[in-house]
Amino acid sequence: MTKKYDVIIVGGGPAGIFAALELALDDLRILLLEGGRDIDKRQCPARDTGQPCPPCSPCDLVCGLGGAGAFSDGKLTLTSRVGGRLPGYLGEDQTEALIKYVDEVYLKFGAPDKLYGTGKKVDKLRQQADLAGLKLVPMPIRHLGTEHCRLVLKAMWDNLSPHIESRLRTAVSSIIVERGKVKGVKTEAGESFECDYLILAPGREGADWLAKEAERLKLTMHSNPVDVGVRVEVPAAVMAPLTDVLYESKLEFLSKSFDDRVRTFCMCPGGEVIMESTGGCDPVITVNGHSYAERKTENTNFALLVSTAFTKPFNQPIAYGRYLARLANILSSGVLLQRLGDLMEGRRSTPERIERGLTKPTLQNATPGDLSFALPYRYITDLVEMLQAMDKLVPGVASHHTLLYGIEVKFYSSRPQLSPSLETEVGNMFAVGDGAGVSRGLIQASVSGVVAAREIVRRR
Repeated sequence: MTKKYDVIIVGGGPAGIFAALELALDDLRILLLEGGRDIDKRQCPARDTGQPCPPCSPCDLVCGLGGAGAFSDGKLTLTSRVGGRLPGYLGEDQTEALIKYVDEVYLKFGAPDKLYGTGKKVDKLRQQADLAGLKLVPMPIRHLGTEHCRLVLKAMWDNLSPHIESRLRTAVSSIIVERGKVKGVKTEAGESFECDYLILAPGREGADWLAKEAERLKLTMHSNPVDVGVRVEVPAAVMAPLTDVLYESKLEFLSKSFDDRVRTFCMCPGGEVIMESTGGCDPVITVNGHSYAERKTENTNFALLVSTAFTKPFNQPIAYGRYLARLANILSSGVLLQRLGDLMEGRRSTPERIERGLTKPTLQNATPGDLSFALPYRYITDLVEMLQAMDKLVPGVASHHTLLYGIEVKFYSSRPQLSPSLETEVGNMFAVGDGAGVSRGLIQASVSGVVAAREIVRRR
C-alpha cells in the first residue's frame, strides 16, 4: 500500500528546510526527500586532499542535506534588491517582512549578530563607485562563514528531524499528477509516495531535472539569463577598502563595447577558490569560492559574471553554460587559471609564469592556460572592461598579477510559471528556491520555502 502524506518536500536545502520548519508548527504528516547525503557525511576529496576533482556524482559540495548553501560562503543578504525574484511575486514590502522573519530564524540557530554594509562609510563608497562608472548596491549582510553555515543548517535540521519523516539518498524521478492536481512522486528506486501538497525545492543541482519534468507535464517555462564568467583572486589588501565595510561588494557595470551587464558575486575576503562538480550523471567541473569565519588566507576572491538574455528560439541556458564549462574542462581536466596580464598580452599562462606572479593561487590544482579558448570574445571583453573600471575604485584589481579562474557558471535555469504563492500550474504543487529559478542565495531561497508552506497551512 502506498503511504500518503499531507506534504512532501523534494530537496533538503535551505528552501526545503525552511518550508519544513514552517509546516512542522502544525500537526502535519511531512516527508522530506533528499537525493544527497546527511550534512555530517558530506565531504569533498579534492578540497580535503588537494587532489584533482574526480568528479563525484553527486558532488557533496552542492548536493545533500543543507543543499549547496551548507558549504557556501554563508552570506545572508538581508535585502529584497538582490538574491532572487521574490519581489516580483510578493511585492517588496512583503518580501522585506519575510526576510526579517527568516533572519530571526537564522539568528535563533546561531547566526552572528554582526552586520556589514551599514553606516556612513557606505555612502562614501557608493559615491566613489559612481565616479568609476560602477553601480554599488549596498545592503546589510551577515557572514556565517563556510564552517558555521553548515553548523547553523545542521542545528535547524536537528531541531526539525524529530517532527518529520525524511529519506536521504533518495532521488525523485517523476511527479505524479491526476486531473490537473498533484498526487505524489516516484523515486528512482521505484517507490511511490502520495501527498495532498508537494513542494519542489531541488536546488541548483536539481534544476535540470525540474525543467525536464516541467516539459513532460507541459508546464509553461521561462528562461532566466545565463550568468557566465570567471573567479578573480587578488591580495586581500587590495579589496580591503570595500570588504572591511561591506564584506560583500555588489558592483554592477555596463560594458562599453557590448552594453552587457557585468556584476560581482560571492565575494570571499580571506577566502579560498574551490572546484565543484555539477550535472549529476554527466558532470562538469566549475569554480567557486569559500570564506571561513576563523581561517583566513592572504587573498580575496570573487566571481565576475556576465548576464546574457538570449532571443528565441534559444531556450537552453543550462545546456549553454554546461557547454562552456566543458570547454574549460577539456582544456584543463578541471579549472583553467590565467594571469590577467597574460590574457591582456594574448598569451597563455604557464606554471612558471604563475610561480613568478605576486598573487599565489589558493586553488593549487588549477591548470595554467588560456581562458580565451573557453570563453567567447564578447565575455572576455566585458570582464576586462569591468576589471579596469574596478581598478579606479580599488587600485590593484586590474594588476598584471591578478588571477582569473574559469569558468564560473551560475545555473539559474528555467523557472516554471508561478502564482504569487509560488504554486505551479499543477494544483497544490509549489516550486521554491534556486532550482526553481526564484532565488539566487540563502535568504530568498529560505523565504520562498516559507511562502509555499504558509499557503499550504492557510488552505488547510
